[in-house]
Amino acid sequence: MTPDERLAELGLELPEMPATPYEPKLRLVTVHGGLAYLSGIGPIGLQGAIGSELGIEEGYEAARQTALLALRQITDALGELDRVARWLRVLGFVRSAPGFGEQPRVLNGFSDLIVDVYGEERGLCSRSAIGTSELPLGIPVEVEAIVALR
Repeated sequence: MTPDERLAELGLELPEMPATPYEPKLRLVTVHGGLAYLSGIGPIGLQGAIGSELGIEEGYEAARQTALLALRQITDALGELDRVARWLRVLGFVRSAPGFGEQPRVLNGFSDLIVDVYGEERGLCSRSAIGTSELPLGIPVEVEAIVALR
């Protein structure tokens, strides 16, 4: 089963890329040497710090929404999700209230969805979960990734 078919089987649809109030100077996906580098993306329109305005479950869902946006980036740039041979690296930032230290639990929302779509062999990868006091537009989660291509 392809990742596109698996996404449909899970009853998930890829959202359209959200508009930003500014025009970032970047490529959403850069392909080079058999790899695709995904620029940071997050659930634009959702705001708040995890551990104060938002709880861990809300953060998990924000990270899950971020994974769907990352899949949209791949689809828009590469035509289909199956172009990804393997997820290699995920770097996630969690807008965190002072004293909040559960960033890995929040970012499991991203990783769980990627593994659901690609399976463990292709989807489980190295990951860092970093807490930060602010993210662009007040979003609670931002993730960037590197994937190997077929």
